[in-house]
Amino acid sequence: MKRLAVKKGVECMACLQCVRACSEAFYKEFHQDKACIRIVEKNGEAKPMTCVQCGKCAKVCEAGAITQNPKGVYMINKKLCTGCGKCKEVCPFGVLVKVPEAETSSKCIACGICVKACPMEVLEIVEK
Repeated sequence: MKRLAVKKGVECMACLQCVRACSEAFYKEFHQDKACIRIVEKNGEAKPMTCVQCGKCAKVCEAGAITQNPKGVYMINKKLCTGCGKCKEVCPFGVLVKVPEAETSSKCIACGICVKACPMEVLEIVEK
């Protein structure tokens, strides 16, 4: 399974470059609420929250718009997505995005844009 992961032992400095890269890739603007990655504080340290490809979003999608590709990545079919937002509600990490001005939801597709943007090399794409 291909997914975005946080490297162990590498400290995030909360520069938000990964968040910027993701939101600009999906929505052509920098906005923290439009990124499929979040930086949260945990035990006094910045920690990236990423999609672990758990599939909970696919299970709740009544339109069948979220399916798993051969590499294990859950993808949203924009033609089938009704924009109901149920996938966002069920995401355990709060990294699935549904913004009011967009007709459809967005989620991490393990593209690696955020990995390239991170100056601390905190993120990586892994295959398990």
